[in-house]
Amino acid sequence: MKNVVIQGFIPAVVTPFNAAGDIQFNDYSKMIKWLLSIGANGICVAGDNGESWAVTPDERQKLLEVAKEAVDGRVPVILGASAPTSAMSSKYAKIAAEGGADAILLMPQTYVLKASREEMLGHFKRVADAADVPVVAYNSPRRAGVSLTVDDIEAICEVAPVIGIKESTRDVHHLTHLIHRLGQRISVMTGPCPFLLLGAALGAKGFIATGPELLGPVAARIMDIGRAAPNEEYRQVHFALTRLYEVLMGLGTWPASFKAALELVGQPAGVPREPVLPLSGGDLEKLRTALVELNIL
Repeated sequence: MKNVVIQGFIPAVVTPFNAAGDIQFNDYSKMIKWLLSIGANGICVAGDNGESWAVTPDERQKLLEVAKEAVDGRVPVILGASAPTSAMSSKYAKIAAEGGADAILLMPQTYVLKASREEMLGHFKRVADAADVPVVAYNSPRRAGVSLTVDDIEAICEVAPVIGIKESTRDVHHLTHLIHRLGQRISVMTGPCPFLLLGAALGAKGFIATGPELLGPVAARIMDIGRAAPNEEYRQVHFALTRLYEVLMGLGTWPASFKAALELVGQPAGVPREPVLPLSGGDLEKLRTALVELNIL
């Protein structure tokens, strides 16, 4: 198994669809190269931002192929493998292993709102047994319908080759205990933007988040800013990340607002795949206004 270290700024890339629902693979490559140019330390393919629920296995395989070519060995590539069943997640894990992904991003079986510890561990073990690829666990209560405790995460580390976790709770207590107990064992990667600087100060290794790329090269400096003593730059960046998160999460159906923001800053993000509608009208103007106020536009 690969010896992979994930850290720093790892964006979850959007999947550019055109109005007919076709993936624009050239635009996808351009997006990844732009992210690398502003300092990305890794790339996450077919995650939440990538509308993984709307991407077929063949499309996922092609996205991975394009990402690997664009990255050209410079940084790790993580492939999203979350699905409602272990069988489907295992299929995605095999695509990752065969396509040269450096790791998979895997949450508990989605839509199982009250999975037991035994069910969650069985899921991670089955997927780990299906393909020889490192795992980045994903704790997203809003997406999966279940919130992993620190005990759960430690138990998952015993049954799967976990090298990191994307931690997307909005709970400072949980984040504090997770880093304290497991921060030397796995890479804790913070999710929600308002927690990025705090996570860095507490010992997180990096972040897989939505919105930092809109700050351009500042995104690659977030970990250094967070680890330094709070100063005016710290406060300004924290406000910008918090405001971005509020706006992006508060407009339209995900990820319409994020794609619209990327388009506004000149990146070929395309439109969401049906049934999600592109951001428009008053919501688009609210987004534009927020980006102007943050000096992004």
